[in-house]
Amino acid sequence: MPPMIRVVNAVKRFGHLVVLDHLSMEVARSEKLVLIGASGSGKSTLLRCLIGLEILDEGSIEIEGEILKAEQVGSRLITPSPAEIRRVCSKLGMVFQHFNLFPHMTVLENVMVGPRHGKGMAKYKAEVLARKYIEKVGLLDKIDTRPPQLSGGQRQRVAIARALAMEPDIMLFDEVTSALDIELIGEVLKVMRELAEEGMTMVIVTHEMHFAEDVADRVVFLDKGKIIEEAPPRVMFRTPREPETQRFLRSVLER
Repeated sequence: MPPMIRVVNAVKRFGHLVVLDHLSMEVARSEKLVLIGASGSGKSTLLRCLIGLEILDEGSIEIEGEILKAEQVGSRLITPSPAEIRRVCSKLGMVFQHFNLFPHMTVLENVMVGPRHGKGMAKYKAEVLARKYIEKVGLLDKIDTRPPQLSGGQRQRVAIARALAMEPDIMLFDEVTSALDIELIGEVLKVMRELAEEGMTMVIVTHEMHFAEDVADRVVFLDKGKIIEEAPPRVMFRTPREPETQRFLRSVLER
C-alpha cells in the first residue's frame, strides 16, 4: 500500500538558515508518527510544509499520490499555485500550539467556518457536522460559548474539532499542549488518544514523551533539519542509538 505522506529530499531555507536539510520520510496509512527534537530542529517547519503554509525550496511532498514541489526555472523558483496547494493539502487537518480561534464567534460558529467557507457546505449541513465533532471532543455544553470564556484546554479541543470538521484523512498536531497549564494537558491528550485508537493517520510534534511512548508507532528524532534516528517508541526511549538522541532525551526526561 502506498504511503499517505512521502517527503523526498526536502530543503527549506529562511534566508541563509537551512531549516530542513534534504529530509526524506514516509508516513503509512493509520500510522501515528511522533516527531521529537530541540527547538529549532525543523519539526514545526516540516508540518507547515506538509499543510502548505510553507513551500519547499527543493524536494517534494506527496500527499496520497498528489505531489507538491517548486520548480527552478533559470534563476526563478516557480511555486505551486494557491489553488493547487489547497487541493493537495485539503486531505490534511492541522492543530497549532496556539488555538487561532475567532474570539467573537461561538464554539459552534468557529467549527462551522471550515465546512461553510472552505468547502461551500450548506449552513444546516455544516451545523450538523460541527455539532458531531464538538460532541466528539466533549464540549457540546459549550456550543454557544465564545473562546475567551473557555479554559486553554477547552479552546484546544475546539481547535481539534474545527480541524476534524474538514474531515481530513491525516491530522497534524504541532505542540498542542505546550501552551497549556499542566492540569489541562490530559483533556487534550485524551482526545488525541481516541483519534489514534480510531485509526486516524497522525503526525505529532510533542514534548510529552510518555504520551508519545503510549501512542506512537514510530518516533523520529530531528536535529538541525535532518532525521538523526527513527525507531519504535520502546526502542527510541529506552535504547537510543545516536549520541545526539541520547543527549536530547536525557535533557527532556530529567526535567
